[in-house]
Amino acid sequence: MSKEADNVANGGMFAYRKLDVYANSKKYVADIYQLLQKFPNEERFAMCNQLRRAAVSITSNIAEGMGRFSDKEKLHFIEIAFGSLYETMSQIELALDFNYITQNEFVNMEEQVVVISKMLSGLRNSIISRMESQKQSSSSEKKDNNVDWVKI
Repeated sequence: MSKEADNVANGGMFAYRKLDVYANSKKYVADIYQLLQKFPNEERFAMCNQLRRAAVSITSNIAEGMGRFSDKEKLHFIEIAFGSLYETMSQIELALDFNYITQNEFVNMEEQVVVISKMLSGLRNSIISRMESQKQSSSSEKKDNNVDWVKI
């Protein structure tokens, strides 16, 4: 394996792979796919399709956000991932209401959502803190560069 390929494989280029929130979200997506096998056939192109797309959107938006150069864009995609996570939770609630899943399966998924929500919130807060820190250092640099020139 080349040095570059080894670096990529170990998360150098694809930093999102190093995030615990990404790993937990991947497990959550896999668990959703497992649950979907229990749904009735008439839901294959309705709820199953919507739930599948929302679940995959979580990991996709984490990856896309972490691949962006600006913190503002990173934040945007992390917030979309958060929304997709909550979308899946609402659909899992419906699946419970329709008796497609058991109470235990629901509780397991809800627990995962709580963990992932906290992790996404932490990542979001970290990005916001970095943005605020950069603003403060940028404004102090501007103050330092705003030298009053005196006519001689």
